[in-house]
Amino acid sequence: MAAKIIDGKQVAAEMQAELKAEVAQLRQEGIVPGLGVILVGEDPASQSYVTAKERACAELGIYSDDNRLPANITQKDLIALINKMNADPKINGILVQLPLPKHLNEGEVLIAISPDKDVDGFHPTNIGKMVAGQPAFLPCTPHGVIKLLQRNGVKIEGAHVVIVGRSNIVGKPIANMLIQKSKDGNATVTVCHTKTKDLAHHTRQADIIIAAAGRPNTITADMVKDGVVVIDVGVNRIKDASKKSGFRLTGDVDFEKVKEKASLITPVPGGVGPMTITMLLYNTVESAKRAAGKI
Repeated sequence: MAAKIIDGKQVAAEMQAELKAEVAQLRQEGIVPGLGVILVGEDPASQSYVTAKERACAELGIYSDDNRLPANITQKDLIALINKMNADPKINGILVQLPLPKHLNEGEVLIAISPDKDVDGFHPTNIGKMVAGQPAFLPCTPHGVIKLLQRNGVKIEGAHVVIVGRSNIVGKPIANMLIQKSKDGNATVTVCHTKTKDLAHHTRQADIIIAAAGRPNTITADMVKDGVVVIDVGVNRIKDASKKSGFRLTGDVDFEKVKEKASLITPVPGGVGPMTITMLLYNTVESAKRAAGKI
C-alpha cells in the first residue's frame, strides 16, 4: 500500500488560520505584530520567497516593514538598518533573507539582530538556549517539520529518528530539538550525512527519516524499512526540457519508489516548504506577545 502523503500546504493553511484569529485578538488589545524584512540584491528565488512572506503577513494582519536594498550595500549600512529595526517597537521580528552577496559578512549580520527579534532562530543566543532546552525562537524549517509530524499523528517520543544532513539550518537544530525532554522530543536520534559509511545501514533502522542532505536520490527504496515515516526537506533543481522553466524541483528522496514502502511521506514541492514561512509568522506573533508581557 502506498504511503499517505503529508500535505504541507494544508497544515500550513490550518496553522495560518489559527494565527490570523490570534492576531485579530491581539489587535483588539492594541498589539500589532510586526516583521521587518531585509532583502539585499535581486536574486529571483530570494525575491519570490520574500514576496510570499509579505503576502502572508498581509493576509494574517501582521505589519510588514519591507526593505529591498541594492546588492552593493556596505556592511556598515546594512548593520545600521538592523540596529534601527532593533530599536523600533513596531518591529517584533527581523528577517534578513539569505544568502547575502559575497562581500557581506553573513555571520556578523546575523549576530547584529537582537536575540529578542531573531525570528529565524539563527542567533547564537537562541541556538544556545535551544540546545539547553530553554525557551527560544526555534529555527523555522526544523520547527515546521516537528509540527508536520505532530499534526499527522506521528509519535515522536521513543521513535528512532535518522537525520541525513548536518547543516546549521536544518540537520543540527532538528537533532537538538528531537532529543529534548519535552512533548516535542524524547526521540532517539542518529545524525548521518553524505560522508557516513554505509548510510543504508542506519536509515533501515529508522522509524522516521528526515532527509536534508541537498542531494537528489540520497534516500532510495532499498534504504528504508516498511512503514517508515519520511520527511523530505531537500529542494534540488533538476534539468527538465519538458518544463517551461527548463527544470523541475525534486527532493532528496526517490519519492515514487519510497512512497510504496513508507506509511507517510512529504512531497517536494508542497511538503516542508510551506511550513517554513508559517513558522516565521508563528515566531513573529510569539515575539509580539513576549514584548507585550503576555507570555
